[in-house]
Amino acid sequence: MIKKRNIQGVTIECVQGDIANQPDMDAIVNAANARLTTGGGVAGAIHRAAGPGLEAECRPLAPIRPGQAVITGAHNLPNRHVIHCLGPVYGRDNPSDRLLADCYRNALALADEKELSSVGFPAISTGVFGFPLEPAARVAIGTVARSAPKLSFVTHVRFILFSENDRGVFTRMLEELE
Repeated sequence: MIKKRNIQGVTIECVQGDIANQPDMDAIVNAANARLTTGGGVAGAIHRAAGPGLEAECRPLAPIRPGQAVITGAHNLPNRHVIHCLGPVYGRDNPSDRLLADCYRNALALADEKELSSVGFPAISTGVFGFPLEPAARVAIGTVARSAPKLSFVTHVRFILFSENDRGVFTRMLEELE
């Protein structure tokens, strides 16, 4: 099973792990809420690990809209930055596929603008926002692959998935890329 693939000079890989413990990534992506506050899931894990300074830095950047991305420092995390994306709530924020793709595209654009070489993504919107895993993985992998030729600095994208099942679904989507 392929867990890593190079597309147009960008290595894309899928791993199971803890998004808040990716010391070799310049930035990690927070599956944020609109207010950019501590929440559950990915946002809670990132905010807990980063400390209260992250929420304080986020406050003036909120609220954000579905598909939008903003960037902050990483505070107590081992990374340089955190990119916060608000994924769509499945069945409410439409068109959900486009809004989810916007999250990945906008996060990569911010990373490239800041001249970062590596970005770690969670499976945005697949938790409490209810986006079905397989379509979300297809959007995520496809968007990163289509964005790769436009990137000047980002050369490594890692999908950090919570469960082995999630990693398997993302890996399958990576294998099925044309």
